[in-house]
Amino acid sequence: MRRRHLRGVMRIDAATSSTPWSLGLFVAELGRGDERAYLVARAAGRVVGYAGALLVAGEAHITTIAVDPDHQGGAVGRRLLLVLIRRVLDLGTVAVTLEVRTSNEAAKALYRRFGFVPAGVRKGYYSKPTEDALVLWAHDVDTPEYAERLEAIEAALPTPLVTAGLPGLSLSSAVPTPKGPPS
Repeated sequence: MRRRHLRGVMRIDAATSSTPWSLGLFVAELGRGDERAYLVARAAGRVVGYAGALLVAGEAHITTIAVDPDHQGGAVGRRLLLVLIRRVLDLGTVAVTLEVRTSNEAAKALYRRFGFVPAGVRKGYYSKPTEDALVLWAHDVDTPEYAERLEAIEAALPTPLVTAGLPGLSLSSAVPTPKGPPS
């Protein structure tokens, strides 16, 4: 993610979050260097998703992940999470955590695929509407077994994964444009 992507990121954030981040917050996060990892997914040159994590003492906390509503269901979130986890692994992560709305079944299914398991609940964590957050963790993400899980997730993608602009990752990221009428 770069400053030039923030207009698209904020458009998606406003469409998918009841409490969207401010431009200042995104800019501050991007300025934190190796303490953070932020990515965008693009289709036809347009930002269609984004994800980010903060890193502390060998652990990554996924702070945000969202997909343009017009591109949901097309594996964009799976691609973002796959690349984000690989990126934080490159930065020395051994465990990953995140919070998810207890009602968000699609997101919970995605996270289960990546080996996240429930570790607790944060009462009233979300607002507009008020809702509990399920705290999820994936431990031992630096093991060969977890690498195999990631390889299987990648192999199951409907089209090859392509990443661009990420030093150290040997993949090259475009997201396929969804079928159907243009949005």
